Amino acid sequence: MTGPRAPEGDDYSATVLGSHWFSGPPVAPEVAPDRVEGSVLRFGPGVTAAMPAPFPLVVAAVAAPRRRRVAGLRRYALAAIVLAAVLAYLGWQRFGPAIGVKDVAVTTDPQGPPCDATADVVAVVGTNGRPGTLTYRWVRSDGTQSEELTERVPRGQREARLHLLWTFQGTGNYPARAELQLLSPGQRTAAVDFTYRCSP
Repeated sequence: MTGPRAPEGDDYSATVLGSHWFSGPPVAPEVAPDRVEGSVLRFGPGVTAAMPAPFPLVVAAVAAPRRRRVAGLRRYALAAIVLAAVLAYLGWQRFGPAIGVKDVAVTTDPQGPPCDATADVVAVVGTNGRPGTLTYRWVRSDGTQSEELTERVPRGQREARLHLLWTFQGTGNYPARAELQLLSPGQRTAAVDFTYRCSP
């Protein structure tokens, strides 16, 4: 038994059809993505409208705390500068230049003490108002002198008064001289002359 024959006289030829003719529409080959960003695949140039770039959100989230931090640092920096200036001033007041002597003068009653009385000889030491200690001694014309004495001068006091009490007894006239020797700060001397008079 023979199969059907092609009609004669027609230009007909049988062609073997590939299998793709029977498997549905053609399938495009796989294309590798240009880059991978997280779980989103990017194909071709540009950014798809469906997934906007996350960069503006990240910048906004980081920039705000930085501005607040810079403003806080500026506020604390100003307070620190003011505090440092106050501490520097207080330190200069407490530990600044020491006491300085401007002048020294010695006085007493020019009439001298009466019979069997005591002469009050006063040395006035002018200072610069800084706190400190004066070291001094008294020297008398009778050949005696005191030991080294000290006088504490508080802050703000610009004058120190140092006293020598010299007691006289007997009759007659006695020329006297009292001298203050300032030993520190610096070395200065000042003296006063007076006469003890006592008639019999």
